[in-house]
Amino acid sequence: MPLATKIPIDLSGGLQSVSSHNQWMEHWKLPIHTGYYIEDLRTMNLGWWEERKCQAAFLQLSGQEGVCESRVVEIAPGESLPPVKFGLDEIVYVLQGQGVTTVGASAGSGKTFEWQVRSMFLIPANTTHTISNVSGTTPARLLTYNFLPMAMAAIPDPDFFFNNPILDPNAAVLGDDRFSQAKAVPGARGRSSWVGNFFPDMAAWDRLDPLRERGAGGRSVSVEFPNSPHHCHMSVFPSRTYKRAHRHGPGFVIVIPGGEGFSVMWQEGQEDNKVYVPWHEASCFVPPNKWFHQHFNVGANHGRYLAFHPPIAFSGFERVDRASDEIPYTEEDPAIRARFAEELGKRGLTPAMPDEAYKNPNYEWVYKEEGGAN
Repeated sequence: MPLATKIPIDLSGGLQSVSSHNQWMEHWKLPIHTGYYIEDLRTMNLGWWEERKCQAAFLQLSGQEGVCESRVVEIAPGESLPPVKFGLDEIVYVLQGQGVTTVGASAGSGKTFEWQVRSMFLIPANTTHTISNVSGTTPARLLTYNFLPMAMAAIPDPDFFFNNPILDPNAAVLGDDRFSQAKAVPGARGRSSWVGNFFPDMAAWDRLDPLRERGAGGRSVSVEFPNSPHHCHMSVFPSRTYKRAHRHGPGFVIVIPGGEGFSVMWQEGQEDNKVYVPWHEASCFVPPNKWFHQHFNVGANHGRYLAFHPPIAFSGFERVDRASDEIPYTEEDPAIRARFAEELGKRGLTPAMPDEAYKNPNYEWVYKEEGGAN
């Protein structure tokens, strides 16, 4: 069956050997994209993956190595990927196209649902799934996210994770509500989390709560998936504003559902070596472990970014002094503000950041529901 071909994993080098997951990726001879970002996943170079009957490529960006795996797969018009059983939960985000997915205990059985560009859904572990492109003229491109690198570090046998008959599909409960509308549940800091397996359009999602601690008058939504270790969040912030700098652990893969802007990433003590990441819809980047990063909206409309989270142990926030993981506007590098104004000027725009935010470390944006503009 697809992906279950015996793949030799060489562990003879001990700690110095190439990781089992890297060996698995290299076996397929597909493009493996490295670096800090991909400006457009919709035009990224792919290669033919015979076992999956599609064009595909792996992402191995700085900050995700050994923690999470991301792939881009392209399904030709009117085609379906061969059914596959995967031993881990996997998030799928639709970069372009429309189609259907069937998830069940065996090939051709179970729950079928439709998706479109910017849909997001989770395929539960140990289930067999088939993904089809319903368009007869346009390819469909999907971005996937899973924890396979960590799993293969513990069990360096690909056949354990793909089409393994001993993995019980009934361990994943597939009731009729598994792909129904998401539901809100109480969350931390007065914000709700939305729990569900299917989100139809992340660019149109408007169930958002104020995200005061990150500035810019931004809002966010936290997303959890039923019975899954996966979770993610999406942040939305107004035109001509930018978020406070912050940092966290590795494995946070960020994809852009809409807007135009850039992000800046740097390692503490290396402020003169900042990495600038231009972004628009379908851009993707991963902040390296404990690097500060900051997001800027230079478009005329709201910008939004969707971040897939690693397991909670990789969050990387300081337990004693979480404030050390954020930089207030009052303490930021002046070059940050200058670059923001410069990029807006190229587009005939001016900053919408209030002067008070740069003077008062306790400044807080007022939201519309409170009589403000945001």
